[in-house]
Parts: sequence; C-alpha cells; structure tokens
Amino acid sequence: MKNVHVLIFINMFVFSLPAAAQQTDIAGFDKDTITNYSAYKRSIGFAGLIQTRFLGSLTKDVDVNGKNFDASSSGKITNTFLLKRMRLQVKGTVNDHFSANLMVNFAEFNSNPANKVLENAYVKYSLSRYFNLQAGQFRPIFGIEDALPVDIIRTLDYSNQYYAFGASGWQSFQVGVSVFGSVTKDGDLPVRYYAGVYNGNNRNQPTDNDNAKNVYGRLETSLAKNLTIGINAASGSFGTGTGNAWGGDILGRIILNEKWKLSLGGEYKNGTNFALFNTYTIKPDLSMVKMRGFYIFPILRYDYKLPRVRAIEFSTRYEYFDENYKLDSNPRQTIIPNLTFIFADDFYAALQGGVSIDVYKTNVPLTTIYTHNLGYIQLQIRF
Repeated sequence: MKNVHVLIFINMFVFSLPAAAQQTDIAGFDKDTITNYSAYKRSIGFAGLIQTRFLGSLTKDVDVNGKNFDASSSGKITNTFLLKRMRLQVKGTVNDHFSANLMVNFAEFNSNPANKVLENAYVKYSLSRYFNLQAGQFRPIFGIEDALPVDIIRTLDYSNQYYAFGASGWQSFQVGVSVFGSVTKDGDLPVRYYAGVYNGNNRNQPTDNDNAKNVYGRLETSLAKNLTIGINAASGSFGTGTGNAWGGDILGRIILNEKWKLSLGGEYKNGTNFALFNTYTIKPDLSMVKMRGFYIFPILRYDYKLPRVRAIEFSTRYEYFDENYKLDSNPRQTIIPNLTFIFADDFYAALQGGVSIDVYKTNVPLTTIYTHNLGYIQLQIRF
C-alpha cells in the first residue's frame, strides 16, 4: 500500500511539470517577446479621391478663371465641366515604426504636368506619441488647412491665402524633414508640436534653388475637447533674400443638439510674398513685399441619418486677403456660400453647390484682378 502511495505521488509530480513550466514568472522575465520586428504589423492600403465640377461665370465679360475680357473678343470660356482632382494614395506599413506614403494627382495631366502630379512621397518613423519623423515630400503643418485630410474639401477649394503662401514656399507640398508629436502626457492640457526644415522652392524640384533652407515651427493646444488653437512661424528664402511668415488659427465645434452641430475655423497669416517679388523687374526691398489675410469658416451641419442621405451642411467662408499690402494694396474679399449633401459617412460621397463671390477694392481690366461671381456644382467621391 505504501508503494502505491509513492507511485501516485511520483505521477502527480511528473504530470505537473508542464503546467509549472507554462506559468509566468511574477517578475515578468519569462514573458514571450518578439525577436524580429521586420514584418510586425506589415500592411499596405490604398485610397483615392475623384472631384469633378461644373463652373459657370455669373459676371458679364469674365471667364471661368475669373479673368475679365473684351466684350468684342470671341472664344472666351464662361462655363465648363472640369476634373479638378483625381488623387490616388498608397500607404505601406513596414512595421510598427516605419511606413511610407505616396500620393499622386492624375488630374494634373489636364494641363502642363511639369512639377506637378506627385504630391506626397515620404517615409515616416514613429517612435512614440512624443516623437515622429518624416522625410521626403510632404505638407509642412503651417495652419488648419495643412492639418486637414487632403481628400476632404468642405467648400469649393482651399483659401486664397493657402495658395499664395504655397506659391512662396511657406505651405503646400515641400521637400525636407519634419518632426512632430505631443509635448504633454495623458491627463494634462494637450500640447502638440510640429517643426521642420525643407528646401522651400516647392514640390518636384530636382534640387533647392539656393543653399538656404526654410525652417518652421508650430505649437497647438486643445483648451477644451472641441476647441484647438495654434500658432505658426517660419523663416526662409526662395532663391533671393530671407523672409519670414507667421500666423495663428482656431478651430472649434459646438454640439447644439442630437441633430445640429456647428463648427468654426478661423486663420490669420502674414508673410513675405516671394512669388510676387520675383516678378519685379526693378526689385524693391524684400521686406516691403508682404502679404496678409484672414478667413472665418462656419459650418452648420444637420445629421439627417437617412440610409442614403447622411447629413446636410450649410457653410459660408469669408476671406480677406491682400497680396501686397505695403507697396500696392488692393485687398480681395471672397465670400463662398455653400450647400453640401453628404450621401456616405465621413465625406465618402458628397454633392456641393454654391457661389464664389470675389470683390476687389480696385479692378484691373483684362486681368484676373476683377470683381466677379462664379457658380459651381461639385461632386466628390472618396474610396
């Protein structure tokens, strides 16, 4: 009987060994770890945007590009269908730290595609929420419009100041290196930073056009859940002299009730207008060629939530912009009332219509510096 008890004890000890081996050390030293991150979370994703529109000039003797023409001339286009954007995005994730982003706009082939078509082409390294690095061609974050997704356009187009500051190398797609991330921990007042250095002579250029580089920085904070403010500053050149740019912006959202929501964006910028300076035959002092402007953009949204109509948005963007306020001030005011029907959540299908009203302080005949109205209907599909 005693031998039987001994055998039972031995069997219990032997069969308990595998179970004991599977237990995790309380200090965590026995925890399984990844020994090769080469393909950890590897994936590839595709996305795109098609944006097509109909434009019609509502002002006599002004074409669809806003240019005044002689009434006796012929062949001037006052209405047209237009493919504005046909973007394709590819994002490849190598592992949890490395990824790459590529975006092209095939609609640029409608005109001279030189220095166009390719938009994003950068590599991103993500260490943590506090530090991310990207290198290649990308949009420096220098305001609200840079931070918004490139495939979501809530009105006719970006602001006039966005295109003007982009033409002078302060915004839009640039080639360089940037870092960004969070400054604060969870539970603290959220503060985020963005900084970088880039060529400053715009996208798809073989090299920089001088040895100087543009540097920029941005700080933004969320004072409340739906309220964000940011400040921006930059210094750089465009082949001649050194200029600067700075600005601030605010973005807020108010939930009125279950169906109605109000969002409000606003932005001010001031900076050197390199693009205009380079057009002068007799060069003035660079510090005198400055542009400035601001806009406010309220959007009232009604969440309809029907199976085929998800929401309706009413918006009116007002913008004041002066491209040469020190030497030859002629401010341009733009008002764009817009109505949007959203047929799929997150702007995956939207139909927009409205009027772009441009008013100049002083008209210059036979140029685009001429007061005019432009009607539009625009359809955009994300996929």
